[in-house]
This record gives sequence, structure tokens and C-alpha cells, in this order.
Amino acid sequence: TAAMNSSCFYNETVVFFYNNSHKELTTYWRTKDVLVVALGLTVSVIVLLTNLLVITAIVINRRFHYPIYYLLGNLAAADLFAGIAYMFLMFHTGPRTAKLSLKTWFIRQSLLDTSLTASVVNLLAIAVERHQTVFTMQLHSKMSNQRVMILILCIWVTALLLGLIPSYGWHCLCALENCSSMAPLYSRSYLTFWAISNLVIFLIMVVVYMHIFIYVKRKMTRMSKHTSFHPRYKETMISLVKTVTIILSAFVICWTPGQVVLLLDGLGCKSCNVLAVEKYVLLLAEINSLINAIVYSYRDNEMRSTFRRILC
Repeated sequence: TAAMNSSCFYNETVVFFYNNSHKELTTYWRTKDVLVVALGLTVSVIVLLTNLLVITAIVINRRFHYPIYYLLGNLAAADLFAGIAYMFLMFHTGPRTAKLSLKTWFIRQSLLDTSLTASVVNLLAIAVERHQTVFTMQLHSKMSNQRVMILILCIWVTALLLGLIPSYGWHCLCALENCSSMAPLYSRSYLTFWAISNLVIFLIMVVVYMHIFIYVKRKMTRMSKHTSFHPRYKETMISLVKTVTIILSAFVICWTPGQVVLLLDGLGCKSCNVLAVEKYVLLLAEINSLINAIVYSYRDNEMRSTFRRILC
């Protein structure tokens, strides 16, 4: 271990790793930095407030005490955590980055990775739950509260594992040639793994939602031939298809650019100017945390009336 530690750079500064990865570090506040931080903090505050509102509504309204709403509440908690993580980043970015210790830098990144992973895995859990309920023609899943809690615990354990792996060894402090451009203390192989994991989850979600979409569309065609079907049921089906389409579209728009940029950096693409877009793709992924709260709750009348009760 003494021989191994001698080739590691645990005593170096953040500046050393940024120089190694040729990532720019500023010593003064530029207009661009101020704008990024101002926009980032604004988004973070809105994300915190909207998701806090969703969690409060689910806790106080007994009509929301069902598996799907517990999962929606957990998604709001993940997005709330993402807002806190992004706010932490905004207070430790720009010229402040150079002054960070290696430990603080790893905390900054781990918070982001954990929260964004929790958000994505949660979306997958909701997709699977919706698939199960639609295909069994139920409004709510028959999953017990105990099983939902175990599922929520598994989501956070997965997110924590993925978020903390780099701090506990999957970094490039002992192999400078493997350092990433976007995250100069992270190993490129970790970025590749993280991006591919998220893209696989993303693909599974697309397949699940497309299956729901096709099934509902067929059901609607069959129902239109039988006038005996209750119009309320038809309305619910149409509403579900709309919600599914919005969720999937928002997810594709917000997440794909970031994952592609991470993957390109992880694969060591020299001609791809990943650093030019990294702040914007991260902000776009963060905006998804805001969209989640709006889409999942605003399309629910009961949720809207609960919001009004809380706010008034």
C-alpha cells in the first residue's frame, strides 16, 4: 500500500486535477459565472418550494395514502434533494471551485449524482407501477404499504451506492491519465458506467410507457365501438395517455443531452467540446425535477385543490 499511495495524489489540490484535465478554473467572477449561479439558484428555490408543496399535500390528504402517491411523494423528495444538491453546487462553483478541498469537491459531486439517480430510479418505479395498474384495470396498485416502503428504501440505497462509489475508490487520484474532462477527479470509466446505467433505465422506461400507450390506444378504439362504456372511464384513459406523453417527452428533452455528453466524456472523445455545454445540460436535468412536480400534480384535480388549501 505504501508503494501504491506514493503514486496517488491525495495531497494535491483541486487546481492540480483541473489543470491535468485542461478544465478552466477562474479566479474572479465573470458575467457568465454570475448568470449561471443566479439562474441555478432561482431554479433550485422553485424546485424546493414546488416539491415541498407536493410532499405536504400527500402527507395531509388521506386520499393520497396509496402506493402511487407514496412513490410520487418519494419522487418529490428525490427532486427536493436534487434542488438542495444543485444549490450546494451553486454556492461552491465559479471562482470558489479552486478553493475547495478534495473532500468538499467529492461531496458536491456525490450529492448531485445521488439525487439525480434517485429521481431517475423513482421515475422507473412509477412507470412499472402505472403499467401494473393499467393492465389490471385498477386505479390503484394492490401493493401493501410495507412493500412500497421497501421499494422506496431500495431506490435510495441504489442512489447512494451510485453516488458514493467515486468517493470510495472509483476516482482517478491514482491514475491521472483516466481523469474525466467534466469532472476532473472522476475516472472516465465511472462516467461511462453512470451514463450507460441511466440510458438503460431510460430505455426500459420508454418501452414500459410505449406499452401502456399502445394498450390504452387499443382499449380506446375498442371502447368507442361499445357505447355502454362509462364516459368517465374514457376520460380517465385519455388523461392517462396525455400524462404519459408529457412525462416521457419531458424526460427525453431534459435527460438525453446530459447523458450523451457524459458518455462522450467517459469514452474520451477529444473532438467533442463537452465543457462548453456541461453547465447547460446539468441545468436542463435539474429543470426535470421541477417539471416532475408540475406534471404529476397539476394533472390531478385533488392535488390541485389540496395545494389551494395549503397556500390559502
